Amino acid sequence: MAETHKDQAFIEYVVKSIVNHPDDVRTEREIDSKGVKITLYVNPEDMGYVIGRAGKTAKALRILLRTVGAKEDARVGLVIYEPEGMRREHQERREQSQGQAPAAGRGEAGLVTDEDLEDLGI
Repeated sequence: MAETHKDQAFIEYVVKSIVNHPDDVRTEREIDSKGVKITLYVNPEDMGYVIGRAGKTAKALRILLRTVGAKEDARVGLVIYEPEGMRREHQERREQSQGQAPAAGRGEAGLVTDEDLEDLGI
């Protein structure tokens, strides 16, 4: 079994406390030229709890993790793993729940394209 460091154990403990699927929480720790990078993996259903409204929870987790790292004279960063296509699925579900048309006819990242503007006569 791989060695668990204080910073890694800390972030796992905190995240497991706020999610609905604590058994799915895991981390990977890498050391590179910029310092320590911890990648956090959670159940996709718990992503909202980890990120929080407007990213406030993720920001708080990063601040706490930097503080833990500073005690060990290490520069620690947190990366939250996001499965491919998860944002698009979330955006489509949000638009459907708000009664909007799905973003299928829109450009990259749901932006309005030139074709959309031509249809409006703009």
